[in-house]
Amino acid sequence: MILVTGAAGKTGQAVTRALVRVGASVRALVHKEEYQDSVESAGVSEIYLGDLLNLDDLQEIMEGVEAVYHICPNVHPGEVDIGVGVIQAAKEAGVEHFVYHSVLHPQIEAMPHHWLKLRVEEHLIESGLPFTILQPTAYMQNVAALIPKLLEGGVYRVPYPIETGISLVDLEDIAQAAAVVITEPDHKGATYELVGTGPITQTQVAAVLSEVLGKDIQAQRIPYKTWETQALKNGLGSYQRYALLKMFQNYKKFGFSGNSLVLGWLLGRQPTTLESCLRRELDKNFT
Repeated sequence: MILVTGAAGKTGQAVTRALVRVGASVRALVHKEEYQDSVESAGVSEIYLGDLLNLDDLQEIMEGVEAVYHICPNVHPGEVDIGVGVIQAAKEAGVEHFVYHSVLHPQIEAMPHHWLKLRVEEHLIESGLPFTILQPTAYMQNVAALIPKLLEGGVYRVPYPIETGISLVDLEDIAQAAAVVITEPDHKGATYELVGTGPITQTQVAAVLSEVLGKDIQAQRIPYKTWETQALKNGLGSYQRYALLKMFQNYKKFGFSGNSLVLGWLLGRQPTTLESCLRRELDKNFT
């Protein structure tokens, strides 16, 4: 049995589907009852309602688990406390393999939510558990989610310079790689960067969008204040807004790039291109 925490999110559902495709049994941990239907549709064997900050819940859901794929809620201020608790519960339960969904370049202290993931990595390494750490870059699906607005307005807006180069990765590639790491031997003790592309500027992203959507899309930088106002309307908390603004400022200074060779090796093929991912997402979700 493989436990997936954060199973209701887009990452958790993608990883669950990939595990089910290779014949694995998945126990999903979800925080709210209303998330159960979407998780069930991914093919899980068991669903547990629980709180990642509740040690009793963690001890209960670890019973009979052979491997854990741990995903913390996105940009969560309690990432370290959650990680420490999940790792400790897994250790007490005798879990044989702990896979942590971290982030590319967690060692950048100027990006607080990356830095917290590094603290969890440190704790995991020191725990004595057999582990694998996966470090994905920014998802192509974050771009794909904007397709309805882009079809309407034709402007791809980002809160950093449009010349900024950022490496991207397809979430479906991450999920496939996760299934490989969990279900095949010899990945324990490894840390893998999961990157699909070299650094792509935002003008290049807009050009790919134009090709895929058959519509002229222009990249435009928006002020931080404009982004923050919209984020507040969308319900992002103060820590999330703070951490993401720090990330955007770091992007402005340095970009965010990695290398795709490791992901290609894990997949046994070239990682998915941005164009291919966007065409698939357009066909699947917006047509």
